[in-house]
Order: sequence, then C-alpha cells, then structure tokens
Amino acid sequence: MPRAELDAAHITDPALRRSYELCRGLHARHGRTYFLATRLLTPAQRPSVHALYGFARWADDIVDEPSEPEEPERCAERLSGLGAELLSGIRSGSCSDPLLAAVVDTAVRHGLPSELFEDFLRSMRMDLSVRDYPNRDALGTYMRGSAEVIGLQVLPVLGAVVPLDEAAPHAAALGRAFQLTNFLRDVAEDLERGRVYLPADELAAHGVDRDLLLWCHRHRRTDPRVRAALVEQHAHTREIYRFAEVGIGMLDPVSRPCVQTAHALYSRILDRIEADDFAVFTRRAVVGKAYRARIAGAAWFRAVRARERGAHRPAPTRGARP
Repeated sequence: MPRAELDAAHITDPALRRSYELCRGLHARHGRTYFLATRLLTPAQRPSVHALYGFARWADDIVDEPSEPEEPERCAERLSGLGAELLSGIRSGSCSDPLLAAVVDTAVRHGLPSELFEDFLRSMRMDLSVRDYPNRDALGTYMRGSAEVIGLQVLPVLGAVVPLDEAAPHAAALGRAFQLTNFLRDVAEDLERGRVYLPADELAAHGVDRDLLLWCHRHRRTDPRVRAALVEQHAHTREIYRFAEVGIGMLDPVSRPCVQTAHALYSRILDRIEADDFAVFTRRAVVGKAYRARIAGAAWFRAVRARERGAHRPAPTRGARP
C-alpha cells in the first residue's frame, strides 16, 4: 500500500509523494524480481529503493527504448540534461522534476555521494557508442557505473551491522553479479542492439568472436566454442555471487530477507541457463512462478520474525561514502 509506505517514511509533501509513486510504478512494471524482493523491506525503506530503481530505469530507457528514433547525440544530450538537473537538485537539496524529486530526496536523506550518480550516467553514455569490450577491465569500467553503484546506493537504505565501508565491496559485487547474469541470459537480445557485453579476449580464447555469436543468433543454436566460452563466464559469475553472499550477514537483520531473496532468484537464472545447456539463442532463462512463490514465502516469514525481534534499521548515515 503506497500511502502506508510514504507515511512510514515521513514523506508528507504532496508533490514529493506523487514523485515517489511515479518511481514505484516504474519499479513495479519493469523490475519484477527486484520489486518482489523490495516487498520484504520495512514500509519505510521501500520508497527510497523505488526511487533509485525508477531513476535507473528512466535513464536506461533513454538509451535503449526512446519514444522516437533518435541519434546518439540527442540521447547523450538528454542524459546530460537529466544528470545536470539531478546533481543540481542534490546540491540544493530539492528538485521540482516530477520523477527526480524523489531521487533527490532519497539521495539527501541517505547521504548518497553524487559520484555514484555520475558514474551511473557515464556508463549509460557508454551504451550510446561502445559496442564491444576488449577485456574484463574494460567491461568492469562500464559495470562500475551500470551495476556496482546500484548496490552502493541501496546499501545505506538497507543499513548494516558493520561499518558501511566494510559491507560496500559485497554490495557492489551483488550488483555486478546480477548484471553479469543478465549479460549471459540476454546475449541474443544484446546482439540485436549491436552490443556484446562479454570480454572479447576471453571469448577469443575459445575461438569466439562477434561474427560467430551472430551466426548462433541467426541459426538459433549454440556453437560448441560459444558454449565453452559461456561456461567459463558462468563459472566466473558464480564466484562473484559467492563473494557477494558474504555481505548479506553484514546487513541489518530486517533487510537480509530482501537481499537473500534477490540473490536466490537471480542466481536461479544461472541455474536455468546451465539446465538449458546454454541455449541462450533459443530460449530466455526464466524463474518459474512456483519457485518464486516458495522463495518469497519463506523470506516473508523471516522478515516478519526479524521485525518482531525488535531488529531496527540504524538511522541513515548522511554523507556516507560506501
């Protein structure tokens, strides 16, 4: 119930409430797994997560799904304008934009460094011109802004029982693991947009290049060389999930069921990719409704118990730099 969430977060200004509701709508429509997990947070925590997701989705749509055909230069201008207005709002403490108002409020409430938003927008601009990544370092530069900063933005909202600096590497790793999972699942979809989000040198070690990936896409089959390369990327992603999982125990107890659920549901996509024998050009790996319901149901009981035990999230640390 959005009104109850906004009341719990002490968000009273009518325009600001409408902004949070707009962000929540974007989250509900476009981020099913994340939105489901967010329901496990306390009502007071949810609006901030909705705002951060709504902003990320809005910027991503400028790059990938413009309302009308636009040249990259025009998309870059829109991103620059979005970023300028957001950063100005963070500096001044408020913003009148219907969507950004909630994002600015969230950033101010939780002391989120503006650099996290700048890094995110930098990666979004990379999507307008970069089509391949020669190695993992280059891909990592992109993922710093497109994935890791999301975990770092959300961390102060979730709270931790250790210093945020200690939990930050694991939070960043979880964002990276989620995105690497998307890259494996969406190889075909990304090719249709002209992009390959897999390190070219690691693909080349298996005799794989863009032309071979395009051949697989056209013929809807996974060449053995491509399969071997995907197996390697799959194993690397599994390692990142294991590192990220260590950080769940560092979170405030009331936040752990949410992150455990997101971790379980997204890592399940890796299970499905493997179970499908890496047929990523034939079908899109999805998590079944029964499994989603089972994981969410168990997490809900854990979340309720955590609240009943009186585990309360620490007050947000303003100016924190995770």
